[in-house]
Amino acid sequence: MYYRKISCALVATAITLSGFAQPKKAAPQSKMDQFVSSLMQKMTLDEKIGQLTQYTSDMALTGPSIRAGYKEDIQKGMVGSIFNAYTPAYTRQLQEMAVKNTRLHIPLIFGYDVIHGHKTIFPIPLGESSSWDLAAMEKSAHIAAAEASADGLHWTFAPMVDIARDPRWGRIAEGAGEDVWLGSQIAKARVKGFQGASFDGTTVMACTKHFAGYGFIQGGRDYNVVDVSQRTLWETILPPFKATVDAGVGSFMTSFNEIAGVPSTANKWLVTDVLKKQWKYDGFVVTDYTAINEMVNHGNVANEKEAGEAAINAGIDMDMQGSVFAKYLKQSVGEGKVKVQTIDEAVRRVLEAKYKLGLFADPYKYCNEDRAKTEIMSAANLDAARDIARKSMVLLKNYQQVLPLKKSGSIALIGPLANDQRDMIGNWSGAGDWHKSVTLLDGIKAVAGSGVEVNYAKGANFSDDKSIVAQMNSQGGELVNDDPEALLKQAMDAARKSDVIVLAVGESQGMTGEAASRSDISIPESQQRLMREIYTLGKPVVLVLMNGRPLTLTWEDAHFPAILETWFAGTEAGNAIADVLFGNYNPAGKLTITFPRSVGQIPLYYDMKKTGRPADPNNKYSSKYLDISNDPLYPFGYGLSYTTFTYTQPVLDKKTIKATDKLNVSVTVTNTGSYDGEEVVQLYIRDVVGSVTRPMKQLRNFQKVFLRKGESKEIKFTLTNDDLKFYDANMKFTSEPGDFKVFVGSNSRDTQEADFKLTL
Repeated sequence: MYYRKISCALVATAITLSGFAQPKKAAPQSKMDQFVSSLMQKMTLDEKIGQLTQYTSDMALTGPSIRAGYKEDIQKGMVGSIFNAYTPAYTRQLQEMAVKNTRLHIPLIFGYDVIHGHKTIFPIPLGESSSWDLAAMEKSAHIAAAEASADGLHWTFAPMVDIARDPRWGRIAEGAGEDVWLGSQIAKARVKGFQGASFDGTTVMACTKHFAGYGFIQGGRDYNVVDVSQRTLWETILPPFKATVDAGVGSFMTSFNEIAGVPSTANKWLVTDVLKKQWKYDGFVVTDYTAINEMVNHGNVANEKEAGEAAINAGIDMDMQGSVFAKYLKQSVGEGKVKVQTIDEAVRRVLEAKYKLGLFADPYKYCNEDRAKTEIMSAANLDAARDIARKSMVLLKNYQQVLPLKKSGSIALIGPLANDQRDMIGNWSGAGDWHKSVTLLDGIKAVAGSGVEVNYAKGANFSDDKSIVAQMNSQGGELVNDDPEALLKQAMDAARKSDVIVLAVGESQGMTGEAASRSDISIPESQQRLMREIYTLGKPVVLVLMNGRPLTLTWEDAHFPAILETWFAGTEAGNAIADVLFGNYNPAGKLTITFPRSVGQIPLYYDMKKTGRPADPNNKYSSKYLDISNDPLYPFGYGLSYTTFTYTQPVLDKKTIKATDKLNVSVTVTNTGSYDGEEVVQLYIRDVVGSVTRPMKQLRNFQKVFLRKGESKEIKFTLTNDDLKFYDANMKFTSEPGDFKVFVGSNSRDTQEADFKLTL
């Protein structure tokens, strides 16, 4: 009640003063404008700079805690946001510091990395994207938001919408893969899921990141340099960001890298000219962690003070953890290097976000301990996590129908990921408690029932490289290395007495994600040795992969009959994987990222352009490798099922269209196998001749359809002129008359095609 009275008083003052402050304004001010304008008139420069400053809580096994110095800053009104702050009790404690002890009683925003679930952990985003189920991805984001908001949070630093085409980069796990069109659809779905229709206390503000180009770092090495053309920037990198603006995302985060020689955090063209002016974005922009400070290392500024000036003048609204604004902005204003108006514009955006979240009306709106007890990790949330995990899995190979497994006989479950709770929830699992995750061993026992004898053996360490293990453990990896010879002997004993072998191999969660780039993306050598020894037994083997990126699997694909990609599937991972292995769920996932045969092919993606000398085995002077095929091991859009599907040739209702026309495309898909199942029917186009060269294929739509065995269904798509547009030779976004191809199929490689023409 204390704060509600103050809040109402501020609103009343804002209404009274607004008439005098801007008497000639044509349009009437909204209540939010009136409130924020009145509040800003009362603020000192120090208080304004405080709103642009974000600090972190310290995290420990006992939960988050605030540093003494930050506590004092909060009570002085010198902090606008705290991240790594959650639980209703802790956030209430911090909010009371801000609301009760400061002069103007301005509440804090609490942010956190809710990347693929809060307490109930869903598959990593790259895994979720493989479901091609936009409704499911929106639902998982909504559940994450419901749990996070019940746990005291207002704001998540997600979604990451970076298009990425280099699997050496660990953060590829955090995005939606390589395709611009699909990535844009997923970006919108996740924003909608996090934010809902309104900030009603059960949703959180989303944050689009990383703006822009982070997925194009050179060599796949995290935090490295980016150097891209304007064409690549506009055609490939920026569209998913624009999609989230259109979806109403509340905040943006800059990237660590540079664009055209200027770090994103100081890039006025990117942040102000494109985002705020051209796209008319009205949310606020926060830096990534200490990104302003790091500009000194980039070399575009001489010191942190200059870095702060460059950032605020570029359009940055909040400094994450760097303290640069707090230390230097007041001095910069005094020296005339930063205008008060520039600071005011940033402060207004931050205050408007707090207003939209409802924090001025009730700063404790998200501090409901009773709701936390019922919302977090509810039975319904866990059921949803299990279902979405199943949908995310991709069947890469199933020779002679080794899968699904029978619920009888004996199974050897072998591998470092077979009975491992820690790695089930993957990287960027935030507040998730890995102690509550379901292992594959427990999942198989629960799903298979008493009719199956399970013989378990660890088989191998994640890695026998002591330096790698030490590095992983220094970052919370908790890897335990046992005697490799003893592990292998136990594995071989378990395998010999079993009918079928399930090998659970891949990466530990610390081998992927932020600051986890790998130059070699094969399965670690310790596990390769295990696989080779198991292969010598001549028994049927199912390879279950857990990883955060595409892996090079040429040997595995050549030697094992069945391979199931499960990613890091979350809290319910073990149950979900077992559902797929035993046929309780027929896998329908499709890759959203290309799997190369070798790191030497990287970058490798489906919508590459033709070369003037395409690969020709009979011509030495053509574009090819001496040692391997140009083709990927598994292409974009690829994924098998326990059943099979056939496609007819696509039928077009017109052979010639004008820009004002719609082109209807239809194809009949038939389930020709022995199981009911889902298929992701994919539609691609190619502009045959353009004023600039065009990709060989571009995804433009898809439908996920369920078909019973023997059932056929006509699938219909509609193409419009917008689907044919691109940036022409003059960088104008337009379509050009000429010949086009349309492709429909089960993945980017295996398609049926038809032709049409666009005329003026």
